[in-house]
Amino acid sequence: MKSCNVVTVIQARRGSSRLPDKVLRDICGKPLLIRMVERVKAATLAGTVVVATTTHKQDDRIEEVCNSEDILCFRGNELNLLDRHFQAGKAFDADAVVKIPSDCPLIDPKIIDQVIGKYLTDPEAYDYVSNLHPPTWPDGNDVEIMSMEALAAALNEAKLEHHLEHTTPFLWMNPEKFRIANVRWETGLDYSESHRWTIDYEEDYLLIASVYDELYPQKPLFGLEDILNLLTAHPEINAVNRAYLGEGWFKSYLQENNN
Repeated sequence: MKSCNVVTVIQARRGSSRLPDKVLRDICGKPLLIRMVERVKAATLAGTVVVATTTHKQDDRIEEVCNSEDILCFRGNELNLLDRHFQAGKAFDADAVVKIPSDCPLIDPKIIDQVIGKYLTDPEAYDYVSNLHPPTWPDGNDVEIMSMEALAAALNEAKLEHHLEHTTPFLWMNPEKFRIANVRWETGLDYSESHRWTIDYEEDYLLIASVYDELYPQKPLFGLEDILNLLTAHPEINAVNRAYLGEGWFKSYLQENNN
């Protein structure tokens, strides 16, 4: 693989409209954000891992939590996530930036490595690689990697609010401008709408907390298969957030822009 300075950015803030302070919810004695950072850092290709929060005063607490755990923290634009990711990448001298949202505390480090690995096989061949177009893994395993040049171009050209708020739509909505690739789940399965492991609602938190309570004490870096085996053995856990399967900004965005 060609040398490439990878900076993995976990975007986090306290002001979630649907579930405020979700990133600071307790998971096995630590804030959810810390548990997620543990998993991201376990990916061998993640490079420099940075939590990127906002300059809003309420997010002082996120910086404090990061400092207490020796986690790098960057603070940037509250609403323009495209700018926040670019500035975080610039601050840590990135060649490529990985975007992982902080609402994915069950993310599998091996999936992170698969997506980053696809990009690193030939960084000059791709501007953007993800596992979201189309998604196949359980919701909550979102990984996107893009070159700093692509981020800079998007920041310069993107004008729509959704393009700025969600960082990457300008890239993947313009395949004629950017060289993009997708990494599918090698099993051929598609659990993207049947298994929801992201956190936006109280029921999501209950599922995630239950998974950690069952698996973390014996195997802190439990993986995708461990979670699936647990949910097969305990379908009542899997059913906790069933009402919200398939929800999320990504699906809504695609529906709005395909009409």
